[in-house]
Amino acid sequence: MLDRDLAELYGVRTMALKQQVKRNTNRFPRDFTFRLSKPEAESLISQNVISTRRSFSRALPSAFTEQGVAMLSSVLKSERAAQVNVLIMRAFMRMREMLAGQKDLVKKLEELEKRSQTHDMDIKAIFDALKRLIPAPAPAHRRIGFIAEGPRNPSGPFRAIRGT
Repeated sequence: MLDRDLAELYGVRTMALKQQVKRNTNRFPRDFTFRLSKPEAESLISQNVISTRRSFSRALPSAFTEQGVAMLSSVLKSERAAQVNVLIMRAFMRMREMLAGQKDLVKKLEELEKRSQTHDMDIKAIFDALKRLIPAPAPAHRRIGFIAEGPRNPSGPFRAIRGT
C-alpha cells in the first residue's frame, strides 16, 4: 500500500506518517517498506491509480508490505490507527485466501491441460494403429490402348478406350 493511502486511512498527513517511519527506521527494513522508483511512480499515474504527479509530495511515494502496515500501528499510536490496522490486516488475509484459491484453480487447469495432451496423443496412436490395420486400396488399373472394331464404327476401324 502507498504511504499517501495509508495516511488517509489513518487520518494523518502523509508527511507525519513518513516522519514516524524515519524516526523508527529500525522497525521498517527494506522488506517492510521501500520507495518507488520514478518509472514505477509514472506507471501508477499512467494506469490512473494516481491522478497526476502533483498527487505526490516532492519525494517519490513509499510502499508498505503487509508487515510494514502492521508495524505502522506500533508507531502511530492513535485509536483510529489500531482500528484501521485491524481492518487492513483482515483485507490482507482475505487476499491471501483468494490467491490460494486461484492457485488451486491454476493447478487443476494445468492437470486438465496435461490430460488433454495425453488424450490427443492417445487418439493419434489409435488412428495410426487403425490405418495400419486397414489395407490400402489397390490402385485402379486403367486399360490403355485401342480396340479394333468392325463396321459398327463409322469414324474408323479403331476406338479409343478410356480408363475406368
